[in-house]
Amino acid sequence: MAYSRRFILAGLGVAGLSACRGGGGAVAQTSTRSGSGSTMRAVPNAGFDAWVDGAKARARARGISAGTVDRAFRGVGYLPGVVERDRNQTEFVRSFEDYIAIAASDERISTGRAMLRKHARTLGQLEAKYGVEKEVIVAVWGLESRYGTRRGDVPVVSALSTLAYDGRRGKFFESQLMAALKILERGDTTPAKMTGSWAGAMGHTQFIPTSYLAYAVDFTGDGRRDIWSDDPTDALASTAAYLSRSGWKRGQLWGKEITGQAPTGRGRVVKPAGDSGPVFEAYHNYGVLGRYNNAQKYIIGVGHLSDRLVGRPPLRAKFGPDKYGLTLEDRKALQVGLNRAGFDVGEADGVLGKKTFAAIEAYQRARGLSVTGTPSPALLQALR
Repeated sequence: MAYSRRFILAGLGVAGLSACRGGGGAVAQTSTRSGSGSTMRAVPNAGFDAWVDGAKARARARGISAGTVDRAFRGVGYLPGVVERDRNQTEFVRSFEDYIAIAASDERISTGRAMLRKHARTLGQLEAKYGVEKEVIVAVWGLESRYGTRRGDVPVVSALSTLAYDGRRGKFFESQLMAALKILERGDTTPAKMTGSWAGAMGHTQFIPTSYLAYAVDFTGDGRRDIWSDDPTDALASTAAYLSRSGWKRGQLWGKEITGQAPTGRGRVVKPAGDSGPVFEAYHNYGVLGRYNNAQKYIIGVGHLSDRLVGRPPLRAKFGPDKYGLTLEDRKALQVGLNRAGFDVGEADGVLGKKTFAAIEAYQRARGLSVTGTPSPALLQALR
């Protein structure tokens, strides 16, 4: 293909991290989850309307029926929030330690294992047909959309039209728009149901339209390749098909941590955190995951999450204290303490984000302390 599945986001995506980014996503940190709040509402734009008229003509010239074109563009609108997101992707990039803490958090592992049980029959069939381990399929699902809970709700035709009109990557996004119209022409979904991320990544495992056309499969046998449905079957099958056709080798590791060990010489050495964190030996399947999303953190995130779902242990290498003098376990304990004290930080995954800093400020204010919003060993001690 001319473009990789995640060329749109050029990073992880993880909706669940992701979105992310996400993906998914998937971890990204680019999230593929986009809300349909005020920033994603359509606004009048005469130039966009004129561009749409031209796009309709180009679509019909490519053989897409007038009926499909009319239905697809009915109600389409210019989304300034999409342009804003596209132009501001240099955002905060998480450290490898934080990324892995999110990708393989206790919650993501426990939910993934629950999904393995819930969809055991389908996943067993997919593994048998495509030769991709069920834990790998579920790990991709977990990073891309947090197991389907963050699939994105932005109208894809509007999002892709906006990005194509904007022009920064106009040719690419118009190619995705035309692919989306072909999907609608086939009857796999409807314009109303074709929703996804701000950049047009769709469904449980965040396929862009061209990748959907190339790899999506109808595993349920209902005549539609439905990756948008609450039923994840077709999406999971499409991911398995993508990895299979990209060269996945069943029964082989994606890689392994080699901290304290010498490389076997069967793969290349990868140091995502430099010399101060885990070291991995990457094998053939590492490169296959890179076909799905070539971000190093994402590849290792999927690989490590799949390992944890199998029952393999956490990473052995330890990271040093952060700039606040806290280790990952310290940060988890601090979050647990804040939650216990009634100051919500969400999941205690050890990753310090806006909710944690806000909770620290609220705790300090409630206790009559100097409000700095800054974590510290002293604060941790007070919360124990």
